[in-house]
Amino acid sequence: MLVIKYRAFFFWLTSIILAAAIGAIAFFGLPLSIDFTGGTLMEVRYETERPPLEVLKEEVSAVPLGVIHLRESGETGVTLRARTMTPQEKETVIAIFADNGAREMTVLRANSIGPSMGAELATKALWAMLAVIVTIMLYIAWAFRRVSKPVPSWGFGIVVVAMLIIDIIVPVGFYAAWTHYTGAQVDVLFVVALLALLGYVVNDVIVIFDRIREHLRRNVEEEIDEEFEITIGKSIDETIGRSINTSLTVVLALLAIIFFGPEVTRDFAIVILVGVVIGTFSSIARSAPLLIPLAKLFKEKPNA
Repeated sequence: MLVIKYRAFFFWLTSIILAAAIGAIAFFGLPLSIDFTGGTLMEVRYETERPPLEVLKEEVSAVPLGVIHLRESGETGVTLRARTMTPQEKETVIAIFADNGAREMTVLRANSIGPSMGAELATKALWAMLAVIVTIMLYIAWAFRRVSKPVPSWGFGIVVVAMLIIDIIVPVGFYAAWTHYTGAQVDVLFVVALLALLGYVVNDVIVIFDRIREHLRRNVEEEIDEEFEITIGKSIDETIGRSINTSLTVVLALLAIIFFGPEVTRDFAIVILVGVVIGTFSSIARSAPLLIPLAKLFKEKPNA
């Protein structure tokens, strides 16, 4: 019942976190990778020790490619993202990486993506996220169709969607700050991470909502007169251990990926890690308590 008692504090804390995330997105922005803007992606692997990134970046800067993004890849690899290169520029950059044959290396890939393909990918990614959110809302409304008091079934769907939006904005805001300080970019893996979060977060919320539904149904069948706040508080207390333990196992796995996994999956794991932590907080401290003011809103509309 602690969450219900101090729900106003949790609502304010949510507002502060959300404002900080939106501020980070507005201030830092989200630099798009060539997956969305078009350009050339080149990855090389050195047979021995990898030269320092600062040295490689200085050497590659001799080629007029504009803004370049150079990052480590695995133990001895390097990934370069830049504008679309001509065949001649690709050969020049490869020669620079190899120091004209002095460094033994292998070119793993040197792919170019056109701007139109990048724009199409961005559009499809946005539509995919919207489709997932709408589908989840419709499913929740259908699953809770037998629950009409004190909140209509579609009210549960609205709360879930509101929580999903917050749980997506917060990791996006964190990633905006992360890109500013690390040079990371928004790529396809970032979109995949957000889609995975949508499914994970809604699972925690549904567990609590399903327990609320069970209590409401039992109250009706056994003619128990119980305050809605008590029902929600009891449901949270009964599921909080399960939510925390489940999230903790996921967090441990993600930490292992971040610290011991390959470089290419680090940003992906970081986005999911932030989303899992925020999603767990959301399911416990925001989603169910938000039903209380919603129930008061429908108090005068018993048939809604």
